Order: sequence, then structure tokens, then C-alpha cells
Amino acid sequence: MKKKAALHNLGCKVNAYETEAMRQLLVEDGYEIVPFGPGADVYVINTCTVTNIADRKSRQMLHRAKKMNPDAIVVAAGCYVQTADGAAEKDPAIDIVLGNNRKGELLAAICEFEQKRAQTDGWSSGEAFSEKIDVNHTKEYESLSINRTEARTRADIKVQDGCNQFCTYCIIPFARGRVRSRDTEDVLREVRALAVSGCREVVLTGIHLSSYGTDLGTNLTELILAVHEVDGISRIRLGSLEPGIVTPAFADTLASLPKVCPHFHLSLQSGCDAVLKRMNRRYTSAEYAEKCQILREAFWQPALTTDVIVGFPGETEEEFETTEAFLRKLQLYETHIFKYSRRQGTRAAVMPDQILESVKAARSDRLIALGEENRARFEQSWLGHTAEVLFEEQVTLGGRSWYTGYTREYIRTAIPADCDYTNTELSGRLCAGPEPHRLLLCP
Repeated sequence: MKKKAALHNLGCKVNAYETEAMRQLLVEDGYEIVPFGPGADVYVINTCTVTNIADRKSRQMLHRAKKMNPDAIVVAAGCYVQTADGAAEKDPAIDIVLGNNRKGELLAAICEFEQKRAQTDGWSSGEAFSEKIDVNHTKEYESLSINRTEARTRADIKVQDGCNQFCTYCIIPFARGRVRSRDTEDVLREVRALAVSGCREVVLTGIHLSSYGTDLGTNLTELILAVHEVDGISRIRLGSLEPGIVTPAFADTLASLPKVCPHFHLSLQSGCDAVLKRMNRRYTSAEYAEKCQILREAFWQPALTTDVIVGFPGETEEEFETTEAFLRKLQLYETHIFKYSRRQGTRAAVMPDQILESVKAARSDRLIALGEENRARFEQSWLGHTAEVLFEEQVTLGGRSWYTGYTREYIRTAIPADCDYTNTELSGRLCAGPEPHRLLLCP
């Protein structure tokens, strides 16, 4: 009988990629992948540590797994265990600890754990088998890969790990280590395999994607040019970028590549220069606006999205209003709003003038409402224009079946399900649709 494994991912797209890679390792070893519920023989939780809340959620999921099957092997992987200062190894819910840069050792760790448990009378699950390195002092890029995705349509591809920025609110450089890039040929092998499996779109992602290649003597532009040559892939999308990478030459090169999607996520965090300085972000609001303008000049109506943190320590009402006015003027497509959350071990956690949660909530609500206005304005600007939509899945709403997918600008679009449109790219005019389908693809 096949052993059963269940996986649960917490955190970012890089974590999601690594979870998928571990899932494929288990499948290739003969495991049956089952939902994250009772009955699995192995539970793998890829943890997150970006905030204290993320740490708590990681611990909760690990304990939930052990409660669902006390005899199962519970594997804690990733960022939480990397920064937990030995707490994970002492947690009775955890059997195996896999730090970052060691997730590829999953099968070997399970095998070794099983052997030790079989040879030891009265084995205690609190004696966790640990596979960790000092990730802050390694230049090794961990070799993980996928050759297919369940969705088929789109695949995230991790091409870079680590960060050298040390923003004052962020623990990730300590969890992920310094910048390490994946060899271009290794990336291309994975992209080709995904194309053969039917994948049409790839998303190049990393912890600090803009730094790709700085340790290899290359850069992100050269990687994009190489991926663009892979047959079978029709779309290349980019993960989060730092504003500094955007130059006229960068934008013009990308605009000359028909597979590159005009959808750019430029990390902002604040529209107030004083707050940006306290965050140790390495640009001003004026420089950020300039980068947006460069992209808007190179592409026709590109979708520009961002992240913003409200309630950063010391953020006055005037500073917040400066950010609000900046976002109103910039009119980005989507703005992801986060309330500042203390993370032990970061400089911001011990800064004076921490903001009340009620103030953070009120500011968050204001920026979310503004973001909805900007989103609606951008989508309405596309009405009547021709767009290409890659359809992904069938949904049923209001007693009617639809296929939904995304334009190259990542605008969610629907079409009546009169035939199977899965993984099909269609071109047509965008028309207003009934909620929640704000836009429809029309003949």
C-alpha cells in the first residue's frame, strides 16, 4: 500500500514553488498525495516567518498535523524553523526539521528518521531530526525543480534566493541568507520541461528577483532573453521587482519581447520619504514615480501593482496622508495593503512610537478603498479594447458555467463555458460583465 503524504504551504510564491517541488519528490518516491487532513503518514509544512503572526500560524499548523495523526511523521520546513533558534527541534509536534537550502533533502531525512525510530525503543517525537545549515554563510543555490503543475496553465519558477537589502521591518535576509542565483541553463531545462507538459505561462520569481545574476556575472534581463527563446511558452511574467532595476534600457528591452507580459509589481511600502528612510528602502517617492513613468512610456497601459505597509513605527497622520495622496496621484492597478506587524529580531520591532492597532486598521481601510477605486478605473479603461486572455478554469456562478482567465495585464476575465477553454488563449474585446466577473471577453 502506498504511503500517504499531505503538504501545506504558508507564505510567499517562493515557498509555494518549493512546496510543489517537495510534492513532486514525494510522488516520484511512490507517495500518494492526499488533502491536508487526517490519515496521512507524512505531513510536510513549509513554514513562514515574515511576522510574529506567521510564526504562530506555522506552529499551529504543525501541531494540527500531529493531532490529526500522532503516529505520522511531521516535517517542519523553511523560514520559521530557520530562525527559531532551536525551538523547532524541541517542539514535540515536530519530527523532522528542514531549514532553507535543505528542502531537497526531504526524502533522505524521512528515510533516516524512520531508521532511527525503528532502531530506538521508546522513541520520543520531541527528538526532532534536524537538517539545517547556517544559511547566512552559504553561496550554494539549492537545486529544486518542477516539471509540471496541477494547473498546467501557469507555473511559478524560482530563479533566485536570499536578500542583501536588510529593510528594518524584514527578517527574511536572516531566514534566507544572502543573494544566490540559479544557473541559467538549469532554469531553461525547467522551462522546457514545463512547456512540454503543456504549461503556457511562466512567472520568474525569487526572494529578491531584481538581484538575479549579481553573483553569477549576469542579470535578470539576460535571463528573460534566454527564457523568451523557449518554444511552447507564450507568456513570461515577472515576480516582485525593486524600483531600481527599472531603467529606460530595461523597459525598452522588455517591451521588444512579445512574450513578456506588461504587468509589473514594483515594491513601494510607503509614499512618504521620511518613512521610506526609516524602513531603509533605497529610493524616494519621486524616484519610484519616475520608474512607473518609464514603464508607462515603454508599454501601452501596463498594469502596475505594489505593496504598501501602513502604521510603520512613527508614521504620523501627515506621513500617512502623504502616502495616500501619492497613491491617488499614481493610480496603480492594484495595491496590496499590509498593516505593520512587529517581527522580533528586526530593527523596526524596537523602534519608538509603535502605532496602535486601531489606527493601523483605519489607515488600512482608507487605502484599501482607494485601491478599489484605482483598480476599477484601470479595468474600465480597457473596456472596448482588444486583449488576449489565457483561460484557466471553469467555475459555476448563478447557475451558469464560465471559464475564467487573465489578460497579459493580469485582468481577470470570463467567457461563457460553451466549450472547453482550459489552457486556451483567445483574443477579443473586453466588455463589462456581471459581478464577480467585472470583465467579459466578447467577439
